Amino acid sequence: MTKLKSIHPEFVRRIPKVMDDGVLYISEEFGTAAHNCCCGCGVKIVTPLKPGKWEMKNENGLVTLDPSIGNWSSACQSHYVITRNEIRWTRAFSADEIQANRVHDQRVSAAAHAERQAQELGFFGKLWKRFTSWLGL
Repeated sequence: MTKLKSIHPEFVRRIPKVMDDGVLYISEEFGTAAHNCCCGCGVKIVTPLKPGKWEMKNENGLVTLDPSIGNWSSACQSHYVITRNEIRWTRAFSADEIQANRVHDQRVSAAAHAERQAQELGFFGKLWKRFTSWLGL
């Protein structure tokens, strides 16, 4: 397997079922990016583009994903950063670091979800929630 050094962004409506190596498919409409693992193992990597998951920046076709891609559930356990279409390989994580990372990701996701939920409530929803919490309901 040959590790990639760069990736080419392709903006699509839907992510294709069969993806080419070295292409980062981005569906802004569905808030998702996907690519085959950059190590060459062929595992499909899906990165939801939303708070608490991944953020994408597009600077005139040079794409950055943040945070890093950690393929912890696959045999390759690849770990890399995509910055301005370039792939920077980073060190592998230990089992303890992977677990700590998963716990951290769950906390960040939960906080982002709670924030989205609070924004969706509006003024009266927030008032009702505060009122019911005072009553212990």
